[in-house]
Amino acid sequence: MTRPIRLAISGASGRMGRALLDLAREDGRFELVAAIVSPHSAWLGKSAYGDVSAWKFTDWRGAEDIDVVIDFSGLDGLMLALDHCEGSGAALVTGTTGLSAELEQRLARAAERIPVLRAANFSLGVAVLTRLLRDAAAALPGWDLDIVEAHHHRKEDAPSGTALAMGRAAADARGATLEDLAVYTREGRPGARKAGTIGFAVVRGGDIVGEHQALLMGQGERIELGHRATDRSIFARGAIEAAAWIAGRAPGTWTIEDVIVP
Repeated sequence: MTRPIRLAISGASGRMGRALLDLAREDGRFELVAAIVSPHSAWLGKSAYGDVSAWKFTDWRGAEDIDVVIDFSGLDGLMLALDHCEGSGAALVTGTTGLSAELEQRLARAAERIPVLRAANFSLGVAVLTRLLRDAAAALPGWDLDIVEAHHHRKEDAPSGTALAMGRAAADARGATLEDLAVYTREGRPGARKAGTIGFAVVRGGDIVGEHQALLMGQGERIELGHRATDRSIFARGAIEAAAWIAGRAPGTWTIEDVIVP
């Protein structure tokens, strides 16, 4: 695009939203059009930058002529963002998770008319890791595979969405589904490992931002593929790159891995 990409950030008052605001206003590829919050948010109408009174949090009534929406809100916020994108033709980049089957179907239908990019993890490093794991799992179909992930002690779900996405990529590379291959617990005397399964192990503690490791284990050798996040801003930076990449794309469902394709 020859002009700056006109960008709206949905969920702008949250931790990820504020990180995105800081990145977008310093990135010459973008014109930040709207910092979107819930119509019932206490932030509505307040300054988004503190010392810049011209920039205020708004709802979708204050968003016009947008090229791309980045959404890190919640289920209700995603619904509103999707309404706006479908009505205006804007592209949607979303990291909102925990979607219902109904919302999953709606996103799939929307992708027939607008470009939609979804990711559980916007780290570009994790995207490369997932690609490497997919290739390794396909090349070594008889090797055992376990995925180990670690996060801070406040994280409530386990395994992480990223670990599950890695497992799905590996299972798909082997012509199967994760539902058929996953083993989430081992305790007592579970017996010998069943061939082809994908095991998961979870660590929770301290302030770990996020660590993921895939272990492919053969006879007499092992491959270890891993990624360690030390700064949460990597997720915002990945989402910004995704927004720049998807602007002007054809309708369809895209992933963060598409962003790193040469």
